Amino acid sequence: MFDFEKRLHEIGQQTVLCIGDLMLDEFVYGDVSRISPEAPAPVIAVKRSETVVGGAGNVARNVAAIGARCLFVAMTGEDDAGNALTKAIMAEGGVTAHLVVDPSRATTRKVRFVSEHHSTHLLRADWEAATPASAEIEDMLIATAAELMPRAGAVVLSDYAKGVLTPRVIRAVIDAARRLGKPVVVDPKGHDYAVYRGATMITPNRKELAEATRRRAVTENEVAEAAAGLARSVASEAVLVTRSEEGMTLHVEGAPPVHVPAYPVRVRDVSGAGDTVVAVLGVLLAMGADFESATRAANAAAAVVVGKRGTATVTDAELRHRILPSALFAPEEKIVFDWAVLDERLAEWRRAGLRIGFTNGCFDLLHPGHVKVLADARAACDRLVVGLNSDASTRRLKGDGRPIQTEQARAEVLAAMEAVDLVVVFGEDTPLELIRRVRPSVLVKGGDYKPDEVVGREIVEAAGGEVVLVGLVPGHSTTGMVTRSRKPAKV
Repeated sequence: MFDFEKRLHEIGQQTVLCIGDLMLDEFVYGDVSRISPEAPAPVIAVKRSETVVGGAGNVARNVAAIGARCLFVAMTGEDDAGNALTKAIMAEGGVTAHLVVDPSRATTRKVRFVSEHHSTHLLRADWEAATPASAEIEDMLIATAAELMPRAGAVVLSDYAKGVLTPRVIRAVIDAARRLGKPVVVDPKGHDYAVYRGATMITPNRKELAEATRRRAVTENEVAEAAAGLARSVASEAVLVTRSEEGMTLHVEGAPPVHVPAYPVRVRDVSGAGDTVVAVLGVLLAMGADFESATRAANAAAAVVVGKRGTATVTDAELRHRILPSALFAPEEKIVFDWAVLDERLAEWRRAGLRIGFTNGCFDLLHPGHVKVLADARAACDRLVVGLNSDASTRRLKGDGRPIQTEQARAEVLAAMEAVDLVVVFGEDTPLELIRRVRPSVLVKGGDYKPDEVVGREIVEAAGGEVVLVGLVPGHSTTGMVTRSRKPAKV
């Protein structure tokens, strides 16, 4: 079996070639509280909207999100949606896009109207031209894929039946990959899977499997038998069947079926979960992982994205946290140096309606006084953010010889505490800018402060929050500990 603990760091060295149907996904969120007087239809009071790269583009985004590189080949129309997609995909770090423009067709665009309170999809509006690519466009797609393939460790075909993956393009790509010894993962569409003959791994959902094989696929045994039949009919080494809340079933030629249960998660949105699955499969197979290990990683990744709204991605940290024991990686995932990551975590917590608290300090040598402040701070909120002075700012505040421990060491100790949800390192002398960024509902400091001495008090109270002062534990301070440790021992 694949050793996740030792090898997940290699993800950053992998490159995946993804070819498929690119589309523009838009999500319009709002509240529904009444039915239209004009027709029996709900009225959505729009609150916000999001536009993201979807379809095969979401596969590329997921490959990059977990730290690998993606070479992406797709097609757009010469229209506003195509221009927006081109700009968006080019801005994706880790994705190198090679887009073929077809002026004769419309770029695929899907708009979903979602009840934000219930996370329910009310309506989807589609703009698309699902006709196969012309011979000229096929030539361009095949030539581009052939040029890029030697640089990739695996190939993913993301088929949404919008015209890119014609039988001719599919055949050319699979044959080229086989000649170069590259594994090919297919997210299929339609009923005739013969076009994917020779692919390494095919990933239908249960409904698609039943339609493609014309067999019943409800129970685990039925799914396994249908998957085995599909593998034999298309000469595929493996078939992975996604079964929603029931998990996944993997068939590998010559081995018994493997049923992988789904993680117990709150499902918010399943949009794009299949994209995440094939992206992770592609990256893991590029690393030389066996089919079962790749499947378990994909299952873990899917559990992350269905808990997010919209067409989402999974990060390398989220994947590690799902796959590996939480005690091993959870602390390091709590440490934030990049404030853009802080913004993402805060946004997620706010969407969940959680009360955010904040405290700060140098925390050079952690002692019972620190522990009490942190525990009491966490008791006053749902999520606690701890601002940690960097080495440079600690030195300016405390003088030469401080800190005793580096900022990384101090951050790791704090992150290992159950009371702490996030540690954010800041380089200023005060946490004022960080507090403005966090906008906490609760600001906590030790009882040696007076309310008007607490940095950021005005910001928090102006927003309706509160300042909480926690009583100190007598006889404990880092300065005192340092002083005592430097005194010569009595003989």
